[in-house]
Amino acid sequence: MPPTPSGRFRVIALTALAILAFAGNSLLTRPALAGGEIGPALFMGLRLASGAVMLALLCLRRPAAILPRRADLPGVAALFAYAAAFTFAYLELGAATGALILFALVQLGLAGLASAAGRPPGRRETAGLLVAFAGLVWLLAPGATQPPLLPALLMAAAGIAWAVYTLVGRGAADPLGRTARNFVGAALLGLLVVFAVPEPAPTVTGVALALASGMVTSALGYAVWYAVLPRLSVATAGAAQLLVPVVAAAGAALWLGEVLSPRLVAAAMVVLGGIWITIAPRRPPA
Repeated sequence: MPPTPSGRFRVIALTALAILAFAGNSLLTRPALAGGEIGPALFMGLRLASGAVMLALLCLRRPAAILPRRADLPGVAALFAYAAAFTFAYLELGAATGALILFALVQLGLAGLASAAGRPPGRRETAGLLVAFAGLVWLLAPGATQPPLLPALLMAAAGIAWAVYTLVGRGAADPLGRTARNFVGAALLGLLVVFAVPEPAPTVTGVALALASGMVTSALGYAVWYAVLPRLSVATAGAAQLLVPVVAAAGAALWLGEVLSPRLVAAAMVVLGGIWITIAPRRPPA
């Protein structure tokens, strides 16, 4: 039975909210760290812990669903690795640059993991991935507007970790419960880092940005995404994520005052174009 107009509008609205949430993580993390409002370890710990609390509240009627299990360990590890690399990368990366590297590596990582699992991409997918990779190489090549290499590599690692997290959680029978358990487990690891890494006291603004990132753009954003994901085709879901760097770049320019260099804009067009070639649905034969 085809979806009703109201059903289609609901899917579009939820997808738009998820995209805003994903971009919002970059727009909240960058000013908190760049302005020295809070240290990266504490930001990450508060983000994961507050996200775990929010998701636990959503699962309040079934508390057993939020207790991590052995089967959740890969998801917990991948989520923690993503959060740690993402946060420390934003000490030096701009919000727009970080979002572009992150979501490009998510798509490249998913393709690489699929190949390792015996499902290599076809010719068109390979061509698109090569174009996207060339755009990233261009962005990171030495030059006046080259982003710092180590933070860029950390953000690339965050993208790979998110790709692993996506594959680990694919097809989960209880997406909300599994996400809550992953956050609870990752929050425990994050708190260990907080106690192990001494940092100066945060400001109220820094704490507020960390809590907003954890409870709103992470916990609620991921819950919305996993709720709408089964209603999207693979190509549509992939194409929707291509909007995240665009939204993040617009927000960085309008809200954070970041200057978008011509090199970043051009490299972004190459990267997003290559990924679109990879995920665009094929036309049926005439």
